[in-house]
Amino acid sequence: MNHRRQAVRGLAAALAALVALTAAGCSSKAKTGDGKATDAGGVKTGEGVTDKTIALGALTDMTGVYATLGKSVTQAQQLYVKQVNAAGGICGRQLELTVRDHGYDPQKALAAYTELEPKVVGYTQFIGSPFVAAVKSRVDGQDKGLVLPQAWSASLLGSPYIRVLGATYDVETINAVDFLVTEKGLRKGDKLGHVYFEGDYGENALAGSKHAAGKAGLTVVEQKIKPTDNDMSAQVAALKQAGVKAVVISAGPRQAASLVGVAAATGLRVPVVGNNSAFAPQLLGTQAGPALEKMYWFASPSLPIGADTPTAKKLVADYQAAYPGDGLDNGIVAGWTAASVFGEALKKACADKDLTREGVDKALLTMKAHDAGFGMTHDLGDPEAPSSRESVIIQPDKSVPGGMRTVRQPFVSEAAKSYTP
Repeated sequence: MNHRRQAVRGLAAALAALVALTAAGCSSKAKTGDGKATDAGGVKTGEGVTDKTIALGALTDMTGVYATLGKSVTQAQQLYVKQVNAAGGICGRQLELTVRDHGYDPQKALAAYTELEPKVVGYTQFIGSPFVAAVKSRVDGQDKGLVLPQAWSASLLGSPYIRVLGATYDVETINAVDFLVTEKGLRKGDKLGHVYFEGDYGENALAGSKHAAGKAGLTVVEQKIKPTDNDMSAQVAALKQAGVKAVVISAGPRQAASLVGVAAATGLRVPVVGNNSAFAPQLLGTQAGPALEKMYWFASPSLPIGADTPTAKKLVADYQAAYPGDGLDNGIVAGWTAASVFGEALKKACADKDLTREGVDKALLTMKAHDAGFGMTHDLGDPEAPSSRESVIIQPDKSVPGGMRTVRQPFVSEAAKSYTP
């Protein structure tokens, strides 16, 4: 336990040092606005906003651990921007989305944040909980630009500017374990394996599994991995020897596919459930595909892209028309949801005649029941809390549009209701 905490602290310290270096390197850059300018209509403007444009940033991963999901998130947001601009923009201005691919590399992520910070009003995405956590003090202290991360660590809560959309990893994992107990036969006294990334994401998910295990009388068997670890053979062997009856995985799609594939091949045929970022439908075309359809489920902060809702159906049609060569996955839902939340905040800020960063942040606080069209509403009025505690349980199924089928509609487990992230 102490060794793991020291490793996490070491990562945090290294990232903090990078933040300091990148901040110092660009402190002399001019901002695009001083927060005091007003247009002819009396709208106050600041960084990232001119009389013709509103500049947004996207810090994504299209070449690293989350390459498939990062691409979908980004393309969904580019589609949103294109449609909004075609309809006349927001506040008489066209949206501009500048994308930077950091490849899940801390130095690249923080350098990209520093580069875009003076130029944008905020970020419609920032993939990577550790990287977002590393800039949190800077965002809260001096930058104050709205960040809607594709990350769900509870460490990001409490900021009025970094807003988690959906259940945090710990709450999501508690709901996932509840699914294993109520529907997959996990019982008091059983051992629950948990394979997790070192750092913010995995540590937060582990806190959730331990809380849920304590409530259900389970014992957690931990297996910590790095984002660069792709072969889960050693972890499966250890879990099999420990006699686990189910497994939680808090990692990327590649690690989930390896875990399930190796488990099936070596006789560890137990249910495996992942966090929302631990699956991509493209995996169904790999050797692990059949095992994933039989042994794997994952929790999600929304209904899947193939959901039977008007918003989902329209988004599928529009996305396929815009990107005919690409498949469907839940990165599209996550990207569209975040872009629509940011867009709605901009509209409200415009109505209040304040398009400064502070004005956009204040506008977001008034959004207490935002419906993105995927089965859940988001309460963005309390920075101390995730926008929702609900999770959907999804099973891989290549016969369904998007390769995912809902097996449990949005719910909050009893253990999650009483838990404080």
